[in-house]
Amino acid sequence: MAALRATGPIRLGAPMELSVAGAEATVAIGLARLGHRAEWVGRVGDDEFGALVLRTLRAEQVGVAHVRVDRDGRPTGLLAREQRIGDLVRVSYHRAGSAGSALRPEEVLPALRAGVRVLHLTGITPALAPPAAEAVLAAARRARELGATVCLDVNYRARLWSTERAREVLVPLARLADLLVASAEELALVCAEPVADEPSAIAELLARGCREVVVTRGGDGASVSTAAGTVAVPARRVPVVDVVGAGDAFVAGYLSGLLDGLAPAERLHRATLTGAFAVAGRGDWEHLPNRAELALLDQPAGTTLR
Repeated sequence: MAALRATGPIRLGAPMELSVAGAEATVAIGLARLGHRAEWVGRVGDDEFGALVLRTLRAEQVGVAHVRVDRDGRPTGLLAREQRIGDLVRVSYHRAGSAGSALRPEEVLPALRAGVRVLHLTGITPALAPPAAEAVLAAARRARELGATVCLDVNYRARLWSTERAREVLVPLARLADLLVASAEELALVCAEPVADEPSAIAELLARGCREVVVTRGGDGASVSTAAGTVAVPARRVPVVDVVGAGDAFVAGYLSGLLDGLAPAERLHRATLTGAFAVAGRGDWEHLPNRAELALLDQPAGTTLR
């Protein structure tokens, strides 16, 4: 979708910058920058915002062969965000009736073919409308049939749907996930029964067949739980400029480590690196690193590379 980023209160007419946003698109861009082949599958409107989305993805070397341009008048989704108080960010979504909300299974399934290694999904797309939810579920089923790893980032957005509706959709989807990413608060949304605490939620997900449960904790780092146990790593400390997009940057780093065959602890290390790059600059994806830049955060503060 398109993103309008205000430099102050929107109601006062603060200047805005136009860019592109979207959790799945950010992950795809992050993976492409790290040298992996990535493709984004979705729908955009037949408008200038849709053209911007496609142009941006192409420029970032993300495949768009299976993107549909809506010819029935549905617009490209839009969000507006404002830095309201200090580092508090407020986001409003304009996605009802958008092109993305009309995504259908038959538009997604052709992209899933032999050789696809990972399918990354979030809880945002199924929140848009029932057809989009059906498309995401169908994609997860096809990926499992192909032997691809299904990654689900819960990514709950309260402005898009209620917790009750989210659980109805996400619990069946989580049953198809090999790798699940969530904050500690989001874990309950993908558990079939009420759980008492985080360990209980993780135990249920692993018992249902999920191979890895990654729990993100913002500035406190992250952990990954498997049948072999739990590994945790701290967050990388950097000056925080903008936290929006940090979770998707983290996922891009984690999936990059998975594709490279790294152990869980090494995947978390790369994920915290990419997350740190994201929060150190403005924008969802603009400051994501390429592979050669991953070592930059190991340099002393104030270093000038000449």
